[in-house]
Amino acid sequence: MAINPLSYLKESKAEFDKVIWPTRQETVKLTVLVLIVAIIVGAYIAGLDAVLTQLVDRFLRNV
Repeated sequence: MAINPLSYLKESKAEFDKVIWPTRQETVKLTVLVLIVAIIVGAYIAGLDAVLTQLVDRFLRNV
């Protein structure tokens, strides 16, 4: 089965035209949301790491 590059490009453009792009405002809102969630998750993981590090240090000192 031979691949026709021109057909591929036409089909790709047809699919590309079906895409519904977000507005600038939606993009900014979603980007800010992702950053906020990433900061919250990062802080949670850092806090959990600090607590677990303290627990392991205490455990190892008492052994």
